[in-house]
Amino acid sequence: MPTTLRVAGGLVSLEGLAGVVTAIVLIVRASTGHDQSAASGVGTAIWFGVLFGGVLAAGIGLLRGKRWGRAIAVIANVLLLPVAWSLLTDSHQPLWGSLLGLVAVAGLAALFAPATSRFMAQDYGEIPGDDERP
Repeated sequence: MPTTLRVAGGLVSLEGLAGVVTAIVLIVRASTGHDQSAASGVGTAIWFGVLFGGVLAAGIGLLRGKRWGRAIAVIANVLLLPVAWSLLTDSHQPLWGSLLGLVAVAGLAALFAPATSRFMAQDYGEIPGDDERP
């Protein structure tokens, strides 16, 4: 398994874990009365739990060399790019926006690295032009 796939799996797992932890924090805040509306806090927590639970599963799948995790990871990282942009501009959170943007771009770079692509395609047969490589 290539290093780029392990890097991608690690980054995606961290993204998923951050979302699941956020869901837990939202549940705790809603249950202790910190939110204006408990239904809103719980609803957002459920949304984060489901969405980022899937991202966490994809990251773990990538760390175990499973191809199915790549599609979920790509979609998650592409969707995180506008969130990073929003943090940089409208939300005036340049530190968090920069960090999120870097993680998302690094994740996409690792997911589309040649070594990762070759590993993902190895069970599908010969890659065109593969015989020309040393």
